[in-house]
Amino acid sequence: MLSELMAASGAGGRVEPEKDRKFVEALSRGLNVLRAFTQGSTILGNQEIARLTGLPKPTVSRMTYTLTRLEYLSYNKQLEKYQLSSGVLALGYAYVSNLKVRQLAKPYMDEFARQTNMSVGLTCRDRLYMIYVENCLPPKASLLRMDIGHKLPMATTSAGRAYYCSIAERGRKTIEDSMAEKYGPKSWPEKKEGLDRAMEEYKKHGFCLSLGEWDRNINSAGVPVHLQDGTTMALTCAAPSYLVPAEKLRNSIACQLAVLASDIESLGV
Repeated sequence: MLSELMAASGAGGRVEPEKDRKFVEALSRGLNVLRAFTQGSTILGNQEIARLTGLPKPTVSRMTYTLTRLEYLSYNKQLEKYQLSSGVLALGYAYVSNLKVRQLAKPYMDEFARQTNMSVGLTCRDRLYMIYVENCLPPKASLLRMDIGHKLPMATTSAGRAYYCSIAERGRKTIEDSMAEKYGPKSWPEKKEGLDRAMEEYKKHGFCLSLGEWDRNINSAGVPVHLQDGTTMALTCAAPSYLVPAEKLRNSIACQLAVLASDIESLGV
């Protein structure tokens, strides 16, 4: 799962290589091959990678060969397919271990989880997803154990909505265009409606909610965390709806989460 953190610090918008002379298209294709393994499958053949990335199969074959030689992929001879290798894990671990905000925020998140009996996560953006870089659980919790590197869809989760609502209009437009392409005309209007509701709530209260929209049994709240280097992350808390009903989340806990985010920002990270 740490492999999904490789590009977590990027802006995530669609890059137009033909408009950027510094853009290395071959490198982009290689990274897109690695990203294919974060879309639910842990072992893939060249044909499957070509389908997921839209790259020609001969190009994929060269990329997987090169990435295997560099030990970012390993080849399963029996299945004639590839899987991520330790080189990717090293990159993900390097990112997480050097993330100062994660180290400083963890004690605060642990205490919040203990007081509210909710799972508390710190997430960053990767394209149309939010990725956990830290997750703290209450002492007796056995649910919502999100490992570092776990991905959440931006459109339907409180973390994703908090990120979306807190960035500049130009960034939101880029996200919307990508989501419209991803979800298509049948699903995108519903997703956009949810984002519009989240924006209204964010402007009014400073937090976003997801009440059974990502998982019908889960209620969650999310708030942005703005770092000094200009990076925006999202703090989220979540629990089964039978433990934390919507009104309690909206009227009390989400406000406390916003205070926690402010406390983390005041740490000067």
